[in-house]
Amino acid sequence: MIGRWIWLASMFVAACSGKPYVVEPAVSGEATRSTTVYVVSHGWHTGLVIPSEHMNAKIPELKQRFKEAAYYEIGWGDKGFYQATEITTGLALQAMFWSTGAILHVVAVPSNPREYFTGSKVVETCLTTSETVSLSTFIGNSFTRDAEGHIIRLGQGIYGDSQFYHGEGRYDMLNTCNNWTAKGLRSAGLNISPAWKFTAGSVMRSVEANRNSCLVNGGQELLYK
Repeated sequence: MIGRWIWLASMFVAACSGKPYVVEPAVSGEATRSTTVYVVSHGWHTGLVIPSEHMNAKIPELKQRFKEAAYYEIGWGDKGFYQATEITTGLALQAMFWSTGAILHVVAVPSNPREYFTGSKVVETCLTTSETVSLSTFIGNSFTRDAEGHIIRLGQGIYGDSQFYHGEGRYDMLNTCNNWTAKGLRSAGLNISPAWKFTAGSVMRSVEANRNSCLVNGGQELLYK
């Protein structure tokens, strides 16, 4: 029995420490929180929505591909499951136990995410400059790059103006799409542990409990957008 628990613990640690890794934001005394980012839940899967200017600076190829997008919704998942036109039990088992690799789904969001994702749950939070940098770095690190340092473009995405890209890390039952979202939120400075964030509901509840209001002009609080 003890051996079994040691094995489970080792599996858990491996999942939480696997690629892509959390990027801790730099410690600073910043009083301004002016960058609004969003988390969107599509029922079983969550994605991060970040203003395009921050990702364009990190990955210029996104600007070339999506032109004038206001935001990007970015999600991470299993290569086979995410791209499938029909979800089957076999695909789900393959993703959990013998994944063929990770993939990123990038969607150009032309307007306020709440208006674009009308059929999904959307929660927002506000970040400082250092938190925005660490979040965009985490997302940038989630893309696999070729020998020349370029992200690797794959097939067309599944809705809207979207594209799949080759992703870093390995998907499994302890390292899911929602765990990736939680790692991103941790990188954005939220008091969220990626451990056990395997469902969309657990991620969304954590965001609602830990999100930050926008603070500008020396600390004037603004309502969520």
